[in-house]
Amino acid sequence: MNPLSIRHAVAADVDMLSAIESAGFPPAEAASADRIRERVAVYGSHFWLLTDASGRILAFINGMATDRPDLTDNMYEDASMHDPYGAWQMIFGVTTAPEFRHHGYASLLMRRMIDDTRMAGRRGLVLTCKDRLVGFYERFGYADEGVSASTHGDVVWHQMRLTFPSTHREEA
Repeated sequence: MNPLSIRHAVAADVDMLSAIESAGFPPAEAASADRIRERVAVYGSHFWLLTDASGRILAFINGMATDRPDLTDNMYEDASMHDPYGAWQMIFGVTTAPEFRHHGYASLLMRRMIDDTRMAGRRGLVLTCKDRLVGFYERFGYADEGVSASTHGDVVWHQMRLTFPSTHREEA
């Protein structure tokens, strides 16, 4: 048996994360090793990594927290926009190493990220995805808000949002 675990990113993970990112996205969409290094340095706790018993990274999700309600292209480039107390958890990428795809690893990580984000008291999560992935994210409760203003990688993106029910009574 090969038990799996989920942990957050540290500097030593950057090379492997970069390799998985490059294999998972076209060059215009993939974050560079330098960008990943910067993100890990600023918000490594906002990377969820699925690893096997040997410590090999099988899949990961990353993003930043912010009070801004929509995911904008400048968030991909500027790690300083991260607010550890932000109301919204943005997701920049959900990536599985090619040899580990179709085992449910991305779904496992997404469920954990949703749970962790809810426990952190955030309002919810926001991501952008290509049209073919809208249904995948809807299975987790994300709502398609339509085509995003994002032009990241010269691609048409849909903005998806998962909003948690309020845990307190709204003031009138």
